[in-house]
Amino acid sequence: MSGLVNFDSNPHSVELREAPVPEIGEDDVLVAVQAVSICGSDVHQYQGKVSYKVNYPVILGHEFSGVIAKTGSRVHAFKKDDRVVSETAAVIDLYSPFTHEGHYHLDPNRLGFGYGVDGAMAKFVRVPERCLHRIPDGLPFEKAALTEPSCVAYDVICVNSRVRPGDSVAVIGPGPIGLLCILLAKLSGANPLVAIGLPIDAKRLKIASQIGATMSLGAQGEDILGQVKTLGDGYGVDLVVDAAGHSSTLKIALDIVRPGGHITKVGWGPQPCDFSLDPLVGKAVTLQGSFSHTWPMWEKVLAMLASNQLNLDSILSRVASLTEWQSCFEAMLTGEIVKAVLTP
Repeated sequence: MSGLVNFDSNPHSVELREAPVPEIGEDDVLVAVQAVSICGSDVHQYQGKVSYKVNYPVILGHEFSGVIAKTGSRVHAFKKDDRVVSETAAVIDLYSPFTHEGHYHLDPNRLGFGYGVDGAMAKFVRVPERCLHRIPDGLPFEKAALTEPSCVAYDVICVNSRVRPGDSVAVIGPGPIGLLCILLAKLSGANPLVAIGLPIDAKRLKIASQIGATMSLGAQGEDILGQVKTLGDGYGVDLVVDAAGHSSTLKIALDIVRPGGHITKVGWGPQPCDFSLDPLVGKAVTLQGSFSHTWPMWEKVLAMLASNQLNLDSILSRVASLTEWQSCFEAMLTGEIVKAVLTP
């Protein structure tokens, strides 16, 4: 089978290669991949800009949906031909305190698809049964493949930030995760809701306005702090979600959050911070990291996708074959599109 392999840490060390069909264990299933979404982390690996360990060579892809082609001897809750999506925690310590607490996504020994073990940008992928969720009837594979990033955003907004109706919220970084955070913040009642980006994000900032942002800043080089001060009582927003892939954006978050407010950081960026954290202390701000997701979030998000309560029409920009991977990666990198899904 063909697989999209990240074979080295140098930029652009990604290519289609022939790979064997995975062997499965007693507790695994073999999934015939129907759709796999390109994540920002896939693009960062393509650029050679990641702050986590990658087990080269590795097949990319951790946001995927498919059909079970084969089951291991101890698989009991799923069967051949079931339509499924998969969580990303491909390898965990089943006996760690984090797993016992239900926080298996925080297990330090966790390995995920697409960087720790082979992922789904291929015809088949091996998946432990514990990672699987059924796709509701009527939800197409292309949208089901976006369950994972939707769960990331759900964890940010609904779990780690607890947005309530009337909360003022700013989202820095209108990439796929940032836009999904805007969708979920809107559903949670955020108002006002601000999207912040760069001139390169002009198209995505326009989408942010279409899906619920009441103010979009950055496309024209606006004074972000000055504009945020025009909102409400002028002291800043209740919550800032930092979904940008650069450490420097945390300074913007500290500038625009109100005293006693909350910052949730979900964007990865390997660069060191080169600014003072004194505003974090002086404003008594809560700084919260947000990573991955757990089983209950997947069930909730799948129900929201199936009912169209969470509408992905503005997020899913392109569906293409696996052979068109590079043009999709480049289009996401330049901000031309928000999200591409590949069909192996």
